[in-house]
Amino acid sequence: MSHGLVTAAYIISAVLFILALAGLSKQETAKRGNLSGIIGMIIALIATIFGPQFTAVGFGLIVAAMIIGAIIGIRLALKVEMTGMPELIAMLHSFVGLAAVLVGFCTYINVVSPAAEVPAAEVPSVNTVNMGMQASTSNKSEGFGLCNILADAGMFNKTGCENLINTYVAEFNGVKASANNAVAVVSETEEVEEARKKIVELCEIFLGIFIGAVTFTGSIIAFGKLRGIIKSKALNIPFKHYWNLLAILLSTALFVLFLITDSTIVGTIALLVMTLIAFVFGIHLVMSIGGADMPVVISMLNSYSGWAAAAAGFMLSNDLLIVTGALVGSSGAILSYIMCKAMNRSFISVIAGGFGNTQVAADDEEQGEIREVKAEDVAEMLKGSSSVIITPGYGMAVAQAQYPVAELTAKLRAMGVNVRFGIHPVAGRLPGHMNVLLAEAKVPYDIVLEMDEINDDFENTDTVLVIGANDTVNPAATENPNSPIAGMPVLEVWKASNVVVFKRSMNAGYAGVQNPLFFKENTSMCFGDAKNTVNEILSFFK
Repeated sequence: MSHGLVTAAYIISAVLFILALAGLSKQETAKRGNLSGIIGMIIALIATIFGPQFTAVGFGLIVAAMIIGAIIGIRLALKVEMTGMPELIAMLHSFVGLAAVLVGFCTYINVVSPAAEVPAAEVPSVNTVNMGMQASTSNKSEGFGLCNILADAGMFNKTGCENLINTYVAEFNGVKASANNAVAVVSETEEVEEARKKIVELCEIFLGIFIGAVTFTGSIIAFGKLRGIIKSKALNIPFKHYWNLLAILLSTALFVLFLITDSTIVGTIALLVMTLIAFVFGIHLVMSIGGADMPVVISMLNSYSGWAAAAAGFMLSNDLLIVTGALVGSSGAILSYIMCKAMNRSFISVIAGGFGNTQVAADDEEQGEIREVKAEDVAEMLKGSSSVIITPGYGMAVAQAQYPVAELTAKLRAMGVNVRFGIHPVAGRLPGHMNVLLAEAKVPYDIVLEMDEINDDFENTDTVLVIGANDTVNPAATENPNSPIAGMPVLEVWKASNVVVFKRSMNAGYAGVQNPLFFKENTSMCFGDAKNTVNEILSFFK
């Protein structure tokens, strides 16, 4: 495949990736957006592996790697549950980071390896001038002798003859000097361009490895926290911010050393030390973030992985990888900003790894009496309601209650009840987690609304079902200025006539803050597994 065809294929793929992002922004067009991304990636892979840069051996290795990766990827995709999707995405981010690190080191080896000697291009004009000049200089005395003979024969004036020879020699000297100057200028320009090119390549390598290393270890820690292998509590060590600052300063110093040194050994050592610092830096960044903030961490790591991919694209001189990485990086950063705003957090603190680093005493003391109800009571309450809003959270995902919830929704709508869903931006462990679960259960898209779209409707709602949500419906965010979640926008479910909270126990949410909603007069608690409880409620509709 020629370079022209490869470029055309990359342009088509880039357009399809942009359409994929646009499609994924809405539930109604998500399938189409996903399909656009798949087609774009297939075109990109075909254009890359059939491109002019691969030999027969390289082609075979690439195909073998793709087959192995496809087998692993398909197996994981078929095996993973929706509740495990956040962990899978975190692990995929780590692969992107590791790939950027490996590409960086391979590129560095290629840059510092001694290049094959290329014969210098011949410059006929300069060589000709040099030869002529040498001949003229060596025969100058003979020319003067000839002038003497011509003068003695009366055929030529001796002084005029010598002046003429001197003029010719001077002209030859001028031509030679001009030619040599031209060659020197060209050579100097080429050396400057080569030096600039090498500096740019070294910058790409260093930054690409740094971002990739941070993404790699940070994503592994995120996977461990989501999986429960690592405690979700934020790590707080003495002078943690100073350690982060020290890591950045050391990396900057190594960056400067890496650029200015002419020693391959020194450059390699600087690169290796920086990589180790970046590995530790990535671990510390995510360890410093509490479990309640993991949705933001996932989107932020998504952004990091995009920039790592873009850096790899620069190192590989692959325009499509640069574009794709920039799309992923920027969209991940925008999503992180939106989620930070939804949680009343600082976007800069997330990037710096300071998210969730404040020591907050868990306020899990009960603030009054609760009113417990059974499934039959909830069923009667729903039958007497004309409008119902369901606000799901991660508990619904854990219980896999989306299917009975969808069935309950269908039955209520068939009875003429206006049923809608209120989705908080950070509900679950992943941006859009609840939307995907509801779409999986075939809940109509038009009744699934975002927090800003539905918050004003709670006052006119008869019954709200809070299924597995906690911090996202906590009134302390608006009523208690001293609360750790003060200022965080929440679903104002307590404004409805009746609120039923589905919970396994009275434990506090990830933020470690007790929820005053549980003790309000219009709130009832329905304890037990959400899936079993909703199924029991459904039995009273038959």
